[in-house]
Amino acid sequence: MTEYERKVYEEIQAWERKIVKQSGLFNRLSKKAQTKLNGMIPEKVHRVITESIKNMVKATLFGSNLIQNKGQSAGMGLQERDVLLQEKLATYRKTAVVEGAGTGAGGIFLGIADFPLLLSIKMKFLFDAAAVYGFDANKYEERLFILHVFQLAFSNDEKRRETLHILKNWEIEKEKLVDMDWRAFQQEYRDYIDLVKMLQLVPGFGAIVGAYANYNLLDQLGETAMNIYRMRILATKPRDY
Repeated sequence: MTEYERKVYEEIQAWERKIVKQSGLFNRLSKKAQTKLNGMIPEKVHRVITESIKNMVKATLFGSNLIQNKGQSAGMGLQERDVLLQEKLATYRKTAVVEGAGTGAGGIFLGIADFPLLLSIKMKFLFDAAAVYGFDANKYEERLFILHVFQLAFSNDEKRRETLHILKNWEIEKEKLVDMDWRAFQQEYRDYIDLVKMLQLVPGFGAIVGAYANYNLLDQLGETAMNIYRMRILATKPRDY
């Protein structure tokens, strides 16, 4: 194991401790506010959001338009892969910010459109991340892995711990998986992002919220993907520390 890999291992340990601890008081209070806010949003809006999530994640499993060439990182070491992913994340983050500001400025109708658009950006990034770290998203099991990475990034406490366990023990756990629990997947994602994203639907205020929210949501996804793929690669390395 190289010096850089030892450093990464320590970073992963710190990241893992952070994501398994209980959410803070602010997040728990936000959940209550979110529930109240959801009741004020028209049911038609909720249906559009739910269907967009369901259709996009299913397209991830069965479509081919998101597959990236994993040969782009052939021969790279872990440090080079990390740098490449950070470069790609910066590009995706800029796209998400512009998209969030634009749709947020349009109020409720364009704000609704942000959900499938942002979801598409996130999924494309995850396929890119798999390619950067040398994994073949043509395989069904790798697409399931990608969806679990997504779920880890955008879930609340209990589901996050459960999903992390699955990803850390992927070679064993994947044999038990036939398909995603779509209902849980949709609900966890919506519960995680609804409060801030629903504020994006407010005319005049939505542009600021949309840009800020999209920036942070891409950051959260980028950190999660990088650490999970690093963890997966380092699990195959002999430990000399």
